[in-house]
Amino acid sequence: MDNNEVTTLDPAIAAALEQGDTVSGVHKRIDAEGLDGEPRSYFLKTLSVEDAAERVYGEFRAMSEIYNTMPTIAPRPRGYGECQNKKGTYFFMCDFLNITHDLPDPERLGKTLAELHHKSQSPNGQFGFHCTTFDGEKPLNTTWDSSWTRFFTRLINDVYKLEKEVNGHWQALEDAMEITSSKLIPRLLDPLTADGRTIKPCLIHGDLWESNIGTDEDTDDIYIYDACAYYAHHEKEVAIWRVAHHQMTDEKYRKEYFKHYPPSEPLEEADDRNRLYAVETLLINSLHFPGAKTRDVAYEELKILIDKYFPGSL
Repeated sequence: MDNNEVTTLDPAIAAALEQGDTVSGVHKRIDAEGLDGEPRSYFLKTLSVEDAAERVYGEFRAMSEIYNTMPTIAPRPRGYGECQNKKGTYFFMCDFLNITHDLPDPERLGKTLAELHHKSQSPNGQFGFHCTTFDGEKPLNTTWDSSWTRFFTRLINDVYKLEKEVNGHWQALEDAMEITSSKLIPRLLDPLTADGRTIKPCLIHGDLWESNIGTDEDTDDIYIYDACAYYAHHEKEVAIWRVAHHQMTDEKYRKEYFKHYPPSEPLEEADDRNRLYAVETLLINSLHFPGAKTRDVAYEELKILIDKYFPGSL
């Protein structure tokens, strides 16, 4: 994220503080004293880019949805908006947490994350979100849909479209994505709701790599932040933990999570679904970092699945 130093408290930011707080310092972290004399601290993020308004709004809605569902897993969002004294600069503010950024404990993370997913309830029973959320700097298509197959197809295709604009046309990947959209996704995701089965739209963080997870220094409680949340198949959340460009690739992370929220039926295809979901993460990375090897990895992962389910298609 783009964070600009703030040395004076903008009136719009001050309005988002707890009523009665007296501010003592501002620099990404705002230190204040409440009417009760107790110290409070807030985390401040500011953006001055073209889509800053949409990004801070998306983060506020995403983090609010997570906090309102399970307050013990996320910092409390306090406000967002445009700075009054610096037009074109937008802010997001939440409670400041004293957390470490070491790799989280797999058992505690798995249990905590599964609790969030179990507690969450889509407001309309569909997959998607109230607004566009941003994975890093890039928008996600979170349009509501009653079909997970349709939703995920649209999500990954829109990410691929942006990725192609940045990295250019590659016929092999184009062919793989066409087969993925028309054949592979329906083949792997339609069975989730076949033969009377159903899947619950769960509120997921959406970009749960190690830098978006913290551990409380005193209690060891797990916190998540910087979300691009939407309601999804719960397995989608943990697919990011298999990609090699992140650090939480140890299989114990997924195993601990699935102890508390098992994979959907058909179980024998769960790892293939996980691989498919991870391709969206790989394409997002390739989009953010043009020329990264994750584009090649995305193709290889799709080729593994296509060769298995539709041999000879590539």
